Amino acid sequence: MDAETVNKSVTVRPGAGAVLYALLADAVLILVFAAIGRASHQEGDPVLGVLQTAWPFLAGAALGWLAGRVWRAPLRLWPHGICLWLITVVAGMLLRVSTGKTAELSFVLVATVVLGLFLLGHRAIAGYLLRRRKA
Repeated sequence: MDAETVNKSVTVRPGAGAVLYALLADAVLILVFAAIGRASHQEGDPVLGVLQTAWPFLAGAALGWLAGRVWRAPLRLWPHGICLWLITVVAGMLLRVSTGKTAELSFVLVATVVLGLFLLGHRAIAGYLLRRRKA
C-alpha cells in the first residue's frame, strides 16, 4: 500500500475549536442579519426585537447543523455549508410564516442572499486562511 492510498483512507475529524468557531460565527451572523434588517426598517426594541426576528433562522440553522452533519466538516462549503444555508433559509421562512409573520418575495430573496454571503462567506475566508497557513 503506497502513501497516497493510506492518506485517502484516513478520516480527519475537525477539532472542537473549528466546530465551536463555526457554530458561534453562524449564530452571531444570523443575529447581525436580523439586526441589520430591523435597523433598515427603523423597528424598535433592539435586543428583544432582534431575537424575535432571528429565532426562526437560528432554529433553522440548528436543524441545518443536524441534518447536514455540519460538525463533521464545519468549514467546508460543499456540501456542509450549502446544506446549512439552504435549510436555514427554508426552515426559517417556514417558521416565520407558521407564527404569523410575513415572508414576502423581496424578504425571501434578501434573506437568501445575505444569509448565503454570511454563512458561506465566513467559511470561505476561514478555509482560505487555513490553506494559506498550511502552505
